[in-house]
Amino acid sequence: MGAVMRAHNWIASPLGLPDRWPQPLKTLVGVLLAADQPMFIGWGSDHILLYNDGYAPILADRHPRALGLPFFEAWPEVRQELTPLFDAVDRGEPVHMPDLSLELDRPGRDREAHFAFSYTPVRSEAGDVAGLFCACTETTDKVAADRLSSAARNRLFEMTRDLFGVATFDGRLKAINPAWTSVLDRTTDELTSRPFADIIHPDDLATTADVVTTLMSGEPVHQFQVRLLKADGTAIPFAWSAVPDTIPGSGVFYTVGRDITEEQNREEMLRQSQKMEAVGQLTGGLAHDFNNLLTGMMGNLELLQMRVARGRTDDLDRFISAAQGAGHRAASLTQRLLAFSRRQTLDPRPTDVHVLIRGMDDLLRRTVGPEALVKVIDNADLWPAMIDSTQLESALLNLCINARDAMPAGGRITIEAANKRLDERAARQHDMTSGEYLSICVTDAGTGMEPQVVERAFEPFYTTKPIGQGTGLGLSMVYGFARQSGGQVRIYSEVGMGTTVCIYLPRYHGDASDGATHAILAEPTTASGETVLVVDDEATIRHLIDEVLDGQGYMVIGAGDGAAAIKVLQSGAKIDLLITDVGLPNGMNGRQVADAARALRPGLKVLFITGYAENAAVGNGHLEPGMELLTKPFTMEALSVKVANILR
Repeated sequence: MGAVMRAHNWIASPLGLPDRWPQPLKTLVGVLLAADQPMFIGWGSDHILLYNDGYAPILADRHPRALGLPFFEAWPEVRQELTPLFDAVDRGEPVHMPDLSLELDRPGRDREAHFAFSYTPVRSEAGDVAGLFCACTETTDKVAADRLSSAARNRLFEMTRDLFGVATFDGRLKAINPAWTSVLDRTTDELTSRPFADIIHPDDLATTADVVTTLMSGEPVHQFQVRLLKADGTAIPFAWSAVPDTIPGSGVFYTVGRDITEEQNREEMLRQSQKMEAVGQLTGGLAHDFNNLLTGMMGNLELLQMRVARGRTDDLDRFISAAQGAGHRAASLTQRLLAFSRRQTLDPRPTDVHVLIRGMDDLLRRTVGPEALVKVIDNADLWPAMIDSTQLESALLNLCINARDAMPAGGRITIEAANKRLDERAARQHDMTSGEYLSICVTDAGTGMEPQVVERAFEPFYTTKPIGQGTGLGLSMVYGFARQSGGQVRIYSEVGMGTTVCIYLPRYHGDASDGATHAILAEPTTASGETVLVVDDEATIRHLIDEVLDGQGYMVIGAGDGAAAIKVLQSGAKIDLLITDVGLPNGMNGRQVADAARALRPGLKVLFITGYAENAAVGNGHLEPGMELLTKPFTMEALSVKVANILR
């Protein structure tokens, strides 16, 4: 462009020959010719045009004819739009515009053109405004591309089934896409004229409030679930993401929600499939173990029967003991299954867990053997817990045995109990509610577990031990006990580095001594004419109890259901003790029978017997005075002692 400028006939121009130009103009021309960015100078009152190579393409067919012409003679079609801007510069005011739209006549190009530019006043040596200097960029192609992209976005915005919206922090929708109306069967006016909370499921209002609070602090929130209500009240689950506006103080945020109904349905189908697989595994394992135990019981009883029939009474105790042993193992297996399913009958009492763990020290050391060193880390300030202490002892024993088995060459087992406060975030990670818990962790330095093993560790009958060396019920029992107690169990393991299993139990806000008083069991004694009403729908059990108590001198009355028991109680017969199964047929459970009995006979003593935990029916572990609980299967001796203890 320098050569073109030197060759130009400046004699006819108002500027005259270049060597006579004022110094400010010469300086600017030097800057202009050395730059790549489009630049031009409009000098004098007519704004005589001088420009560089970068500006030439903007002129199109006007180049090089436009050189030395008054600006509006070169660009007559923009006089109306640019005259006010040039006048402002002539007054000494710089003008900067990021986007200026002009209609230009350029062959082969659209008339609409866009520019980003800065107009700067240029002063003469005397200090007055002698011209203007412009640095500019044509943005026509970028604007067109942005429009195309925006049109595509708008088309997507219109077509998508996802909900896009702009909302205010005070709970209003400012703008929404059509999906809101089609998915929720509500009009746009209805959605934007009422508080957003009106269409949120009531149970999700707290979550929404927490999200808005986070957004107001400037933080985005992703993957939270909030259900919206259709016009007919149907709740639709959505997974949302929301981000606050980048302009401070705007008071708005942007959000998008995806309907996850189908996804949840698929997940539910998968859960049902997995549940059925687990039921199949549970049934198979249960059938295998019980068939073994039943074979032992039935076989020994059959041999016993054969010997008695032949008159051989020697060595009968061996067969009796074997059958009883199989029965005890069956009872233990049932108890473990009930623990896993959270149906075992618990006897929760305020418990000092620190004292409990210390009291197990000797038992644990003898159980794990000399190859494993048991280390208990003291915490005398441990909070109490409302738990069944016997079940916690059993759980700790199971965990220590597992830890020992994970260290074939021996090693250290560490038991550590601590107080934990879980906030909302930590509680979600542990699949628990926030609050105060005791954590009781058992750590070994053994082989560790693969992630897929950890994932299945709590499944009943799942075990990595060789056949005959484990039932696969130990960890499932621990899990069931913790969950039934309102807590949780978590496994932290790394192959080759060992394993930590932590039981989390809710804190009891009270004194552990509240539950420290235990009744002293009496020895079975001869009755003094007391009458016992036995209610059980299983005739065999009624006859067993009748046989045992009758042999001790009690008068026993039997009833097969609640209605029959109530008739006995209404008859005026003398009743000193009610023994009732919890699960009864024909509309009345054992607790209802007990309540009706006490209404008829205030203060009547009650012994509940149950085969699984209908804890709600028996008071969730908080029985009234004069009420006791005995879990099936029980020995006849245990029954005799329990009855004697209650009546004494």
